Amino acid sequence: MKKFGSLLLLSIMSGVITLSAYKLFFDKVKSNSATTVSPNYSKNVNLEAESIDFTSAAESAVHSVVHVKNISTQKVYRDSFEYFFGNGRGGNQEQTQVGTGSGVIISEDGFIVTNNHVIQNASEIEVTMNDNKSYKAKLVGTDSKMDIALLKIDSDEKLPFTVFGDSDEIKVGEWVLAVGNPYNLTSTVTAGIVSAKARDLSNRGIQSFIQTDAAVNPGNSGGALVNIKGELIGINTMISSQTGSYVGYSFAVPSNITRKIVEDLMQFGNVQRGALGIEGIELTGEISKSLGIKQTQGIYINKVSKNSGAQKAGIKKGDIITLLNNKKIKNMSDLSSTIQTKRPNESLNVGVLRDGELKTISVKLIKTENTTYEFNKIEFENISDADRENYNLDYGIKIKTVNNEKYKEYKSILEGSIVLSIDQIKVIDIETVSSYLNQKKTSKAIYKLITKDGELTQIIIN
Repeated sequence: MKKFGSLLLLSIMSGVITLSAYKLFFDKVKSNSATTVSPNYSKNVNLEAESIDFTSAAESAVHSVVHVKNISTQKVYRDSFEYFFGNGRGGNQEQTQVGTGSGVIISEDGFIVTNNHVIQNASEIEVTMNDNKSYKAKLVGTDSKMDIALLKIDSDEKLPFTVFGDSDEIKVGEWVLAVGNPYNLTSTVTAGIVSAKARDLSNRGIQSFIQTDAAVNPGNSGGALVNIKGELIGINTMISSQTGSYVGYSFAVPSNITRKIVEDLMQFGNVQRGALGIEGIELTGEISKSLGIKQTQGIYINKVSKNSGAQKAGIKKGDIITLLNNKKIKNMSDLSSTIQTKRPNESLNVGVLRDGELKTISVKLIKTENTTYEFNKIEFENISDADRENYNLDYGIKIKTVNNEKYKEYKSILEGSIVLSIDQIKVIDIETVSSYLNQKKTSKAIYKLITKDGELTQIIIN
């Protein structure tokens, strides 16, 4: 019996030890599993929308985003006879039109960024703050190519403003807020993510939009696209829609491009654009195959302009641009987004593939012939080499477009003409014109020009 008791005690102790060991083992496994799984679990929680606080960014942005009202007048003709032959039968009428959009205050002293199309053809611009205070705004300058305009209002107090963020640093999938005034609904905030970067809707490689799925509708144009820190990373510009209303995609001009345009307009009165001095094509699998090369991303150079920075630096036809300042270049939009933040005479480190070897070449940007300047709703551009040769000129600027309704009857004469002097001041280039006209107190000026037909004429534009 004593022996049986000893065996029973031994069995019980063995069972306890076995159960303890079993529990210890699985506790350890469970502990290790928790250690392994926990970081991923926490990361997933942080990615959920309800765990991200948008309120601080929204609160900051709504006070610096304004409502922009564009008031313009347009002549209304009763019939085609009156349109072509004037108002001999009682006079034509002027109709007032009002357009609306948004803008972003970028400085405490009242500089405001908006879209060019929001204020285009305006005879009067009015800005309304989030606190319902209204101001008359002055147009400082525009860049129709990138659809950016700079306004200025005067206030007795310091104004709330949004600081520029670095649009190059944003990532696809990052949360963003669109702030504006769609359908005249002031201080509207919508949220979404960055869907794509360097998006070109023109298929010409000149655009480089940030694409988002934040809801943007008519009236949002010129408003702010901000990150969750409340920093400005883009100016909402357009939507992709067959109906004119939001259907899932919206596009914004990146803040780095916007900032450079604003600084140019403030400092020079026009946008300073630089160029590498090359012509190229985006590589695709099909194009690479036709060229007999393995590289399927980048810009294949098929022409280098004479006396350009690229030629002087030694870049050759057949080189493939894959990097700009260590930024990967896959297409023309990538190339454009980098160059548009630089000015003439600045240098870029260009990474090119040549005979399978990557070379880094420093290139000084040249001044592009496409530099434009807008004054009194007339857009000017520098003359091209072809113009110089055709008209035997070494100076002058060309009238690119006339958007002022007052000059409608002269539009066909003015557009394409080359301006030789303004108020008897010789026109060298865009810079000389912008610096002179920006200082004038009136828009009235005497233009000496050569028409498209080669006739020398003089016209007073008021």
